[in-house]
Amino acid sequence: MLINYDNKKENKVKMRSFREILGRKRSDDTEFDIVGIGNAIVDVLVQVDSNFLEQQGMVPGTMALIDGQRAKELKSMLKAEKQMSGGSVANTCFVAALMGAKTAYLGKVADDGLGKNFADDIRQGGVYFPSQPLKAKGNADLLTARSIIFVTPDGQRTMNTYLGACTQFKPEDVIEEVISAGKVTFLEGYLFDGELAQKAFYQAADIAHKAGKKVALSLSDVFCVQRHLAAFKDFVSTRVDMVFANDHEICALYETEDFETAIAQAAKDAPIVVVTRGEKGSVIVAENERIEVACVPTVVVDTTGAGDAYVAGFLAGWTTDRTYAECGRLGSVVASEVISHFGARPLPELKEVMNF
Repeated sequence: MLINYDNKKENKVKMRSFREILGRKRSDDTEFDIVGIGNAIVDVLVQVDSNFLEQQGMVPGTMALIDGQRAKELKSMLKAEKQMSGGSVANTCFVAALMGAKTAYLGKVADDGLGKNFADDIRQGGVYFPSQPLKAKGNADLLTARSIIFVTPDGQRTMNTYLGACTQFKPEDVIEEVISAGKVTFLEGYLFDGELAQKAFYQAADIAHKAGKKVALSLSDVFCVQRHLAAFKDFVSTRVDMVFANDHEICALYETEDFETAIAQAAKDAPIVVVTRGEKGSVIVAENERIEVACVPTVVVDTTGAGDAYVAGFLAGWTTDRTYAECGRLGSVVASEVISHFGARPLPELKEVMNF
């Protein structure tokens, strides 16, 4: 069945839409709606022109992994516009918390200044963050991760990421009581770059399923999918209940350039598949239905965090028993707000609207 849900008329954030969620009683007694696991990264946002990217040999719109020395070089070249706790799933948990969802986050930071800043910032946003910092012994050179995000005038973001302490997320960092208490555990595909982190993902998924809860995965990045193709395919087909991706990522996973082929295969592997398509909106395939949700028109200033915000809206809706169409609409509304200004977080005005 095809459902085409067009939200073009809802091109402004409306207080009632979010209060509908806020006023809804929980359908179970879970302590958390969403438990996220991902790369704990401090986001450093810098505005540049396209010439800068070309001079530095960067491919616009991509994410490149860099070492600590390169991170210091890039950060010293330009003045940061904003600096905040980040990482894909951390952003999702933060925004979902603003929408009234009870969220928790697990991720590894170093025992340094940026690590403390990350912890303080995400906790102030209402996210439970119980993870312990990386011990200095044997890890003296590993600093808290940071992603230097270069934003060009067209709103495109190009990320240079130093992972540092993120690479040390291990199975023992998976806190069983936190995972068991979450309605859905949301995992970040970027973290798949670490072998120990992959093992942690399987452990977290098994804990969640043993507790009768769901597991969601963001594919995160085309190149990450390509680097670990076999591992991603196995994890999706054996452990994942919800897959979140953009159209390029879902095609990369199934090694095809045809979107319809990719989403059809994804629907065979996971019960719920959610794919964002930029100006084309998003497609949701679940329970033998295909729902197409239009994007919410806005002036694009900075696309940083758009996908993360979409997932926050979707899961905030899903954990309060909204229909898939409504979940998609919420995702689109929040993503639209985020890309209408600089930075990956909603503006204070939206925080007031979402204050439930």
